[in-house]
Amino acid sequence: MGEAIRIRASLQGELTEIRFLMPHPMETGQRKEAGGGQLIPAHFIQSFSLTANGALLVGGQLNTAISRNPLFSFYARGLKAGDRIAVEWIDSRGDRRRDEVIIAAP
Repeated sequence: MGEAIRIRASLQGELTEIRFLMPHPMETGQRKEAGGGQLIPAHFIQSFSLTANGALLVGGQLNTAISRNPLFSFYARGLKAGDRIAVEWIDSRGDRRRDEVIIAAP
């Protein structure tokens, strides 16, 4: 579904900063169509996971209070160039998206 998750992982000494942007409309179900029409149905990311080489680093649940195209940033220890970082989400319609990057050498 839709655009790829944008993932950046940058080595900073012992730490790796991992940032990812998940393109998604994140509709609350409370907004009306233009001109005061019908309510736009809720459609939002319900859960996401961040993994490194298949091991879970962070898992989270979201709801309608999160804005469109959520952006997250985390720090992790013990990662190195060549490790595989993946982000996956599942939304309220059951749609899924998974994208990954390989950490580049500094």
